[in-house]
Amino acid sequence: MCYPPSDKLKVGLTMDRDFVERREAGFYLIGSRVPIDRIVSEYHNGEDSGTIQSHYPTLSLEQVNGAIAFYLNHKDEVEQVIGERKLQEDTYIASHPTPPDIKEKFEQMRQQMLTSSVPNEHHA
Repeated sequence: MCYPPSDKLKVGLTMDRDFVERREAGFYLIGSRVPIDRIVSEYHNGEDSGTIQSHYPTLSLEQVNGAIAFYLNHKDEVEQVIGERKLQEDTYIASHPTPPDIKEKFEQMRQQMLTSSVPNEHHA
């Protein structure tokens, strides 16, 4: 099946047997809030479709395979959209840094969790 270039992929257009659709924020699996970015990331990390599907119980194996097929058939377009979204996220994070007091609280909580998970050798 042949699809038009990315400049012709309009918002709301469904593709590849209704597995993926283009929304304002990017490509998503139809009937879900799962962006194709998540599937592609796990696919790039070597996960098979069954494992990927196990991470998203609301998706069927057919949907995951459909998303992977869509990605492979539209790689340039999908990677462009993923890159644009990453740039937007990075810009937002840079302009909205985590307040230092929150970072400190998280670090204290992390340290507490680490020390409480270490087995106490005196009770052995």
